[in-house]
Amino acid sequence: MARMLVSPASPATRDRSLAGFARGVKLGTPVLLGYIPIAIAFGVLARTAGLTVFQTVACSMLVFAGSGQFIAIAMIGAGASAPSILVTTAVLNLRHILFGATLQPYLSHVPLREQALIATGITDESFAVNVTDLRGGSASASSVAGVEFVSWSGWQIGTIIGAVATGFVGDPSRWGLGFAMAAMFTALLVATAEDRRHVIVAVVACCLAAAFMLVLPSQWSIVATAVIAAGVGAAVFR
Repeated sequence: MARMLVSPASPATRDRSLAGFARGVKLGTPVLLGYIPIAIAFGVLARTAGLTVFQTVACSMLVFAGSGQFIAIAMIGAGASAPSILVTTAVLNLRHILFGATLQPYLSHVPLREQALIATGITDESFAVNVTDLRGGSASASSVAGVEFVSWSGWQIGTIIGAVATGFVGDPSRWGLGFAMAAMFTALLVATAEDRRHVIVAVVACCLAAAFMLVLPSQWSIVATAVIAAGVGAAVFR
């Protein structure tokens, strides 16, 4: 059966019930399951870099930026200065401006303070789940919050396990945890690609990312890929 889509400017439903939140939790559960092993790896690497259990958990609770956290830990281990770490992670997360700009039209009826709270929970994976649900016309502010809450919870669970059980887990690579992030992104791409336009833009993004990784620092290659691929999609498919 053909799936009805709404205009990108159509707002989410105004439902703020616990049922809507629970629906979001259900939608976000696969993200939770994917986050736990990745966050375990982060917890182990953070402890190996010299952070305490408290510092490691606090980082995940307050920052909640997976790839940014991994880069920050690598820079801490290399002895980088605090300003350079802040600048690098800020550049890496510039893509969140695009995420927020995409979600805002759907949530324009939501009070600004609630929009700000939702913005703090946006990740690549929760964004993909929520924007697909919003385009389907069934999402609400509560369900968006539910997806983000369960995603955040999965990251905290994994971080705690990794930070506390560092000695038992050992080298995260021997558990194959390094592939978890790539597998999750691949699954999200397949789930959110609705037509050939999305596939074309995804292929362009993949090619750009591979090329930019050869000439740019990793944080800049991600930003450049996101901006150019989105620009190509907007220009070709108006």
